[in-house]
Amino acid sequence: MQKLQAPTSKHRPAKSLSRALGTWCLVFLWSLVLGGWSLPIRAADFAFGADLSFLKQAEDRGHVFKDGTNALAGLQIFKNHGYNWVRLRVFVEPVSNNLPNDLAYTIAMAQDAKRLGYKFLLDLHYANSWADPGKQPTPGTWLNLSHQDRVRAVFAYTRDTIAAFRNADVLPDMVQVGNEVTQGMLWPDGRLPQNWKNFTDYLRAGIKGVDAGRGKNPCPKIMIHIDQGGSIAKTRYFFDKLESYGIRYDVIGFSYYPWWHGTLMDLRDNLAFTARTYHKDIIVVETAYNWRSARETADRTGPFPETPEGQRDYLDELTRIVLQTPDQRCKGIFWWEPAVGGRSGLISRSFFDEEGNSLPVLAVFDRYTRPVPRTHGQ
Repeated sequence: MQKLQAPTSKHRPAKSLSRALGTWCLVFLWSLVLGGWSLPIRAADFAFGADLSFLKQAEDRGHVFKDGTNALAGLQIFKNHGYNWVRLRVFVEPVSNNLPNDLAYTIAMAQDAKRLGYKFLLDLHYANSWADPGKQPTPGTWLNLSHQDRVRAVFAYTRDTIAAFRNADVLPDMVQVGNEVTQGMLWPDGRLPQNWKNFTDYLRAGIKGVDAGRGKNPCPKIMIHIDQGGSIAKTRYFFDKLESYGIRYDVIGFSYYPWWHGTLMDLRDNLAFTARTYHKDIIVVETAYNWRSARETADRTGPFPETPEGQRDYLDELTRIVLQTPDQRCKGIFWWEPAVGGRSGLISRSFFDEEGNSLPVLAVFDRYTRPVPRTHGQ
């Protein structure tokens, strides 16, 4: 009778490797089912961003920003700390309230940013001044138009604005059609919840205008931006309604200020809901926190002290929450106006004090964007 031979040692590693790979695959699949593990997002794919729309004005007026003891151009300071996107707003001209953000100013700012390698998000306000959930004023020259003529005006204005950036060699990488449009835009005709059809007519015209203005270049991504970063109910209402009107867009933008929009856990839950429901990329496109007390937060308690360290800890915790969004759907954070110079009403949320000295919050993104230093022998 022939004796059976035990497997030789040269066959064992292959069998063990196969078993190990099978076990790992099961763990991997089970982790995906549970939603407790996901592939890490690359820093280059994440928008470490800031809305720097007041920066050029501050520097033109002689304000100097410092990183430690080094006085540098503001854009360079942010670049040195890993920031890779800028957000710039533009108002319909003539711009009111002594704001600097007309087309020529914004193009010049975008050119400065592009020279340093930043990507560029353009925020179209469709107003002569601020547009937000509490006010969406129609530009003065559009007030007496019929609805259809105003729709045509939105298209033409958007097309011509995008073409101007294109001709200046700073075509935006992404465009917001409207700013914090939770309550609509171009009031009263496009006010929500009364006038969803009119509102979506304007959105559609703006989106078509972006496409018409790009020429032969790739179309910038389209963002729809609302202010309710911490509310599942308001997010569901708005974007379900938007889908019912067939509006096509690429990115969902949220504002999240903890004194207005709920707790950090509310934000976490809404980011997860939005990612799983709408299957689109998400950006927290406006956020801020004070390093000293301010009037707007006087009667509200925040998640961290209003100190330089508390401001840093807020952005650190916010970043961790954003990076945990299911399927890596949350692709960025933009701080609103971290370099405002002498604008006293906004200095409390800035990354710099009155003398232009940088605060600890400036370095939060360093650990995500800077190479880990090698120790001797590694």
